Formats: sequence, structure tokens, C-alpha cells
Amino acid sequence: MDQQLPRITDGTIVGQVDATQVPRYASIATFARLPHISEVTRADVAVVGIPFDTGVSYRPGARFGPSHVRDSSRLLRPYNPAVSKSPFASQQVVDAGDISVNPFNIGEALAAIERGARDLMERAGRIVTIGGDHTIALPLLRAMHAQHGPISVVHFDAHLDTWDSYFGEDYTHGTPFRRASEEGLIDKEGSMHVGIRGPLYAISDLDDDKELGFQIITSRDFEYIGLLGIIDKIKQRVGQRPMYVSIDIDVLDPSHAPGTGTPEAGGMTSRELLEVIRSFGDMNIVGADVVEVAPAYDHAQMTGIAASHVVYDLLSAMAPK
Repeated sequence: MDQQLPRITDGTIVGQVDATQVPRYASIATFARLPHISEVTRADVAVVGIPFDTGVSYRPGARFGPSHVRDSSRLLRPYNPAVSKSPFASQQVVDAGDISVNPFNIGEALAAIERGARDLMERAGRIVTIGGDHTIALPLLRAMHAQHGPISVVHFDAHLDTWDSYFGEDYTHGTPFRRASEEGLIDKEGSMHVGIRGPLYAISDLDDDKELGFQIITSRDFEYIGLLGIIDKIKQRVGQRPMYVSIDIDVLDPSHAPGTGTPEAGGMTSRELLEVIRSFGDMNIVGADVVEVAPAYDHAQMTGIAASHVVYDLLSAMAPK
């Protein structure tokens, strides 16, 4: 039997399993080898998986994303030198397991995700979700809106995800932010896409997106405006509004994240993405997701490792100084 560090349930913060006592490749693969939510009396942030990919329009497999990212997170360590924080010592972070939903009925699944997120938010101050496909962002935003009101969405993606429908279906991984805007969930003065690139169906896609309340930073802007210019644009638009960070892993170039369902050439590097997230430490993050990791198309855990570091830096940005 694996020897784990004793779990403390009197309110003291519990961190990772000690890698000097239990090898990283051993023990149950919770995210970053953190305690399960059942092992502590309180939680500041909960990492939760939603293994759902019924909303994909091209390559399936993101339902296996949560377990892949958890396994890829075994090497994460407790101190983040990039932001001078110990995210697991300054806040109680837990793994809440998965919200399991019906894979055959999208409407039923969305309702179950919203219920699960609302329940979890009563036990943890904030949640970071590992998907699953991007359809799950809609019920998560519904849960966030119930607590915080209109949310500034900072959406990292190769694609707008504000299309109207696919094959007559209004709820897919390409439509969550149109539905969120139509439902009044987002703050139209403080929301934006980052990393957009690739072909569109028509120029009207951009006009529709603007009407829905989004400002666009393209992948090309990283070349011409630069990293610091983009960080400044995000902070100017969002300010201290309640901010939800939604990250489709395909915002990264396929050379950095091949394991995803709809890859597009010309994307961000993992270094660029992590640096932008690290700048969020003084912003009002109320929740986040990292979605569309499809391990069947991954190589040597490249995508899983990138996603696990993205979650780690989101948790670091949420941690108090």
C-alpha cells in the first residue's frame, strides 16, 4: 500500500503528497497529488473534472481529458518561482473528482453540470474545471452568474465559439459564448477572446461576435503588439470586474498541444499563454476552465503537461500574495 502523508481535517491547509516519501508515479492521480475534497474540512479552490465531449464537431475524445491532465500533473511542485507564490500553502486546493453527466443527452448534461457546479461552489470558494469539450462553459457560466452577476469572460481559443448552431443543434462546443451572451450571463463591456486564428465561415462571424459583446485579440497580435501589449489590453478592458477565464487548449499551436479536437496552425506558444495567465494575479478571478484536451491525439503527454501547467498557473494567480 502506498504511504501517503497524513491528511489533516482540523482546518489546517493540506498540500501535496510528499514526492520524497511517495514516488511521483505512485499513488492515486488527483490533480498535482493534492487531497481529495473528502479529506479536508474546507476548500478555497476545487479542481473538478467534467468528462463530457458530446458537443464536439470534429475529433472526439475530450471526455478522457480530466484523467489525462491529472496524470500529467504529477510533476507539479509546491512553489511557483515565476510568481513567487506557493499556491497550495496559501490556500486550500483540493481535487473534487468528476461531475459525471449523461453522454447521450446534451440538455440533460448541461443541467447536471450546472447543478454540480452550484453544489461544489457551496463547498469551495472557487472552482477550476478540467474538460471535456467547450460546451461545458455555458452551464459553468450559469452557475457563476447566479453568484456574481454578469461575468467578464476572458476566452483563450483558436475559435470564437460564438456560432449559432450546428446541424440545428444550439448547444455545442462552438456555441457556448453566443448562448451565454444571449442569456445575459456575460459582461459585454469586459469580455474578450484571445488567440483567435484560422478561417471563418464568413466575415459576418466577426460582426456577430462584436454584437455579442466580445473584443478580439488574435494570435497574430502576439507578433505585432507583443506579450506586454496584450496583457495591458486585457487589463484595460476587464479591470476588477468578476472574471472567468476559459481556456481551450487549442489556443496553443499544435506543436505545443497536438492532443485536441480542432487544431489550427499558427497558435500561441505555451510560454506566451503561461505568461499571460501569470499576469492575472491582481485581477478578480471567480472561476476558470481548461478544456478540449483529447489524449488520443497527444504525444508524450505534451498536451496534458501543457494543460496541467495552465491549471497550476491559474491556481497560482488565484492564490493570495
